[in-house]
Amino acid sequence: MPALPVDVNPLVMILTPVFNGEEYIRECIESVLAQTYTNWEYLIVNNCSTDRTREIAQEYADRDPRIRLHNNEQFLPLMANLNNAFRRTSPQSKYCKMVLADDWIFPECLEKMVSLAVANPSMGIVGAYGLEGRRVLWQALPYPSMFVEGRRLARQTLLGGPYVFGSPTSVLFQSDCVLSRDPFYDESNPHGDYQTCMAILEKSDFGFVHQVLTYTRERSESATSFSVRYNTYLLESLTTLLKFGPVYLTDDEFAQRLARWQQDYYLLLGVSAFCLREKKFWQHHRQRLRELGHPMRFSRLALAMLMTLPNALLHPTKTLSALQDSWTTSLWRRVFARG
Repeated sequence: MPALPVDVNPLVMILTPVFNGEEYIRECIESVLAQTYTNWEYLIVNNCSTDRTREIAQEYADRDPRIRLHNNEQFLPLMANLNNAFRRTSPQSKYCKMVLADDWIFPECLEKMVSLAVANPSMGIVGAYGLEGRRVLWQALPYPSMFVEGRRLARQTLLGGPYVFGSPTSVLFQSDCVLSRDPFYDESNPHGDYQTCMAILEKSDFGFVHQVLTYTRERSESATSFSVRYNTYLLESLTTLLKFGPVYLTDDEFAQRLARWQQDYYLLLGVSAFCLREKKFWQHHRQRLRELGHPMRFSRLALAMLMTLPNALLHPTKTLSALQDSWTTSLWRRVFARG
């Protein structure tokens, strides 16, 4: 039997969830229009914006039939609106690409990502380098490798390997992977994009384009700022470890990673105590730990405070920053959405 023809020009579904994005939405849309790859459908999901976002998006939808605008009937929280956008992925599309409203993509973004995905049908996710201001973000597969088996990458990541998934803007998904998950992101986890990537890797592989293809902008009111203020990166890493550690790791490996997490987490809390973090900070951590089945142990916190006492007393903010960066740079450093 002859091989089935490969669709070298598959439809790509592009999604932009947005709330009050008039400052940057034009730049975002123009970056999609500038793509060298032209077989795409673009849906802008307006989350009850009160500025001129709706008018600007409608202007482009009137101009180009590939662009459509959906207006939510009621306002949705951030993660819920991201899932709302993913649910509207066209079943006719082969790939799905989110471009957050504050972000934009370089002209060759779709062409490079789709080309790699088409050449490797087992890839459920394709990533690339991203630019944040003047900084190139995300770690990558060793050059020139552009392919890694999904379960192998998941193991490496859980064992402390490089974080390669980037932000929602920096990855391309197979549409089947998107449509088979509802909700696509865990709405209780502000870093649910990482958790979703780990789930997809159970049955598919990962590809990486060694090129800067996306631009991410950070704003003070963003979800990222909340994550930094409340140190949620390390806290929410427990969510993914508990869910996927038993899937990808041996019992001994899982136990070792959990012990390492507890050590690092309580050291961070210990320094946070010396920094006199506000009441809401401690309420957030206590509540989330209870939800995850690992209630805060004050004996561990007291021990961590003793261990960090010398440095914390002399340089509390610097010590806290160092602990955060040891995780956010190697595993969690990425900008999350404003959608």
